[in-house]
Amino acid sequence: MTIRHLKIFIAVAEYGSMNTAARELYLSQPTISQAVREMEEYYGTRLFDRLSRKLHITPAGQELLDSAYQVVGQFDQMEQTIQKSYRRSMIRIGSTITVGSCLISNVLNDLSRSMPDAETYTFIGNTHMIEEKLLRSELDIALVEGEVHHQDLIMVPCIRDFLVLGCSREHPFACRDEIHVSELQDQKFIIREPGSGTRALSDRFIKRHSLRIRTSWEATCPDAFRNAILYNQCLAVVSVRLLERDIRSRQIRIFIPRTNELERSFSLVYHKDKVFTPAMDAFRNIIAHYRQPDWLDNIPVGTLME
Repeated sequence: MTIRHLKIFIAVAEYGSMNTAARELYLSQPTISQAVREMEEYYGTRLFDRLSRKLHITPAGQELLDSAYQVVGQFDQMEQTIQKSYRRSMIRIGSTITVGSCLISNVLNDLSRSMPDAETYTFIGNTHMIEEKLLRSELDIALVEGEVHHQDLIMVPCIRDFLVLGCSREHPFACRDEIHVSELQDQKFIIREPGSGTRALSDRFIKRHSLRIRTSWEATCPDAFRNAILYNQCLAVVSVRLLERDIRSRQIRIFIPRTNELERSFSLVYHKDKVFTPAMDAFRNIIAHYRQPDWLDNIPVGTLME
C-alpha cells in the first residue's frame, strides 16, 4: 500500500466517480480502477458499492477514508517541511582556526547577503578535527589551511596565504630590514598545537634549517599568539592574515622569506560523494573573492634570509 493508492482512494471517495477522479488527478480511468481494486484486495473488503452505476462508500471504506486523510496529511506536511528546508539551504561549514579567526566571519556575511534564507552552522577546529567531521558527514564543506589526506576528501586550493615571522615593535629584530634564519636559534617562540596546518608547515621550516627554538607557548587561540608577541617578546611563525590588524597598525613587524617555503593555500574541502546544494555553491563562489591579501602592498616588511 502506497501514498499514491491513498490519494487515489481519497479522490474517488470525494468525487464519487472514478472518471472525475481520473480527470482531476491527470490519470487514466483504468489506472484509477486498478488502484481501487488493489486496495480492496489488499484489505480483503469492498471499499465502494457500485449501485446503479454510482459509487457509494462502504462502512469499511469510510473508516479507511478517515485514516487516509490523516496519513496523507502527515505525508504532505513532511514533504512541505523537507522542501522548505531545502529552499532554506542549511549549510554546515568547517573552518580551521586561522581561517576562522581572519576570514570566515566576512565570508558568512557575504553568504547571508547572497542567500538571506540560508541557515548556517560553523565549526572551528584544527585541520585534523575538520577532516574527521567531514568524513562523518557532520560538516558539508570546509575551508582549511592544512592538508587533508583521506582519499574520500577532495581538496581544492582557492586562497593564497603564507606564513611570516612576527615580532613586536619592541623586539630587537623590529628595527632591522633583514634577519638571517640562523639568528632564530634559541629564540623564544609561540607555536600552534599538533594537528594544525600552521604547525605542520612551521615544523618543516624549522627542520629544514636545523633550528633549535625555545617553545615558550603552545596555543590554539589567535589572541594568545597576539599577546605572546606583543607583551611577552615571543616570535611566531604564523599566517600573515591572522595578524592583519596589528601589522597594519605597525604594532607587529613581519619578515617574509626570500623563498616560497612558507607559502600555502587555504583550501576548500568536501567529501567526494557530497551533492552540492545552492548554499554550498554560493559559499564556493564567495571565497573566490578572497584570493589575495592585497592590503600588504602598502606595508613595510622585512626579509628573512637563508
